[in-house]
Amino acid sequence: QGEDYDGLQGKLTFQPGEMKHFIEVGIIDDDIVQDKQSFYVDLSNPVSDHKGCEARLGEHHTVTIQVVDDDDPGKLAFEMEAIHVPERKEEDITLSLNILRKGGAKGAVTCRYYTEDDTAISGKDYEGVEGILEFADQQCSAFFDVLIKAKGRYEATEIFRVYITEPTGGARLCKESDGGENSCICTVSIESNAEVRDQVDNLIKHLKVNWDSHAIGTSNYKEQFLAAIRVDPGEGEGEKPGVLDYVLHVLTVPFKLFFAMIPPTDFCGGWLCFFFSLIFIGIVTAIIGDVASLVGCALGIPGPVTAITFVALGTSLPDTFASRTAAVQDEYADASIGNVTGSNSVNVFLGIGLPWMIAAIYWKAKGLDEEYMSAYPDVLARYPEGGVFVVRGGTLKVSVIVFSVIACAVIAMFFLRRRFAGGELGGPFLMKWLFAAGLVCLWILYLVIASWQAIEHKGPCD
Repeated sequence: QGEDYDGLQGKLTFQPGEMKHFIEVGIIDDDIVQDKQSFYVDLSNPVSDHKGCEARLGEHHTVTIQVVDDDDPGKLAFEMEAIHVPERKEEDITLSLNILRKGGAKGAVTCRYYTEDDTAISGKDYEGVEGILEFADQQCSAFFDVLIKAKGRYEATEIFRVYITEPTGGARLCKESDGGENSCICTVSIESNAEVRDQVDNLIKHLKVNWDSHAIGTSNYKEQFLAAIRVDPGEGEGEKPGVLDYVLHVLTVPFKLFFAMIPPTDFCGGWLCFFFSLIFIGIVTAIIGDVASLVGCALGIPGPVTAITFVALGTSLPDTFASRTAAVQDEYADASIGNVTGSNSVNVFLGIGLPWMIAAIYWKAKGLDEEYMSAYPDVLARYPEGGVFVVRGGTLKVSVIVFSVIACAVIAMFFLRRRFAGGELGGPFLMKWLFAAGLVCLWILYLVIASWQAIEHKGPCD
């Protein structure tokens, strides 16, 4: 007091509603270089003149004043000697390095700064810098920027260092900092981006899973072909194949090898197997349809009769066995009914609708030509411009009527079974076999009536 600052004491009076007061303390300037000095300002003895109002001191009733000697140019040091910078995913980062001027700020001073590689490489991981940092008179801090580049680091933390050296104007380097009296060092660590790291981890995990699935799928693919050429006994494992097993194997091995080309479910989550199965089923169905048509033509059987016998049996028997298996294994046979209705829906809406749509587009785009005129001369009377897709009705009307009547009879039989046997499927031995025989008879009745109509309106064999 008296040499470095003007001491004072007094009384502060706060009027009602007044929230703030200022205390001014004079700091004495001199030309003597001194270390940092401190003094205190205390508040005490709070008193209130109003009744019922109690005055109390707050938490911070003493303040420490530090007097910085402005006659000393000061010591230079980094604000932080170690900095960790998380990398951004796609954007570069501008890192500002702050240099503090401690213990004095008299006069203008400068220092040199530069970067040095460690595991981080200048130009690749960051932009190296070098230059002179200037402090004006009474300026206590200054900064310069370093650009950190985004490059998608995964695990590695890359490091480089920043130096300040060669202070001028009487300033010194803080010897307590990293680097000692000759330099101050700041170590910058560039850390990988957490989002990028998580993405890479997920990718590696999925690749590992997919690779394992691929390895399993490749093994299963090989096993499919081995199973196709292997003769398996008809009954349980461990028994030797019989003569019938060898005969059936010779007859079915081409089909086994053909369907063994379908990829197993281990690839692409089973979708590859699904779409290849659809394609192969379509190929087999087309072959069955063409072969049945050729056999019917060779035997003089009309096309509609071939369709409801050979083609229908060839394409519907697999569904029949699938429905039976579902009915036996399911407590309520829901899957069996769903398979039957779903199969017929696909046959009608997709199996007929898709080819007819393609044919309609084809004939509309092709327009009238000699082929169309020779095939549909009677249609040209109504559509002289052509381009209309023609489907001959033939005996379709009679077949649909017969089928609908028989379908109603089958539904009535199901209602009777529900009433007298307690369910649509199964039941007592005599009941279920009589019901099965009745259904077979209705199917034969439909074949007889539909075939009779087709033979009556038999056309030329193509």
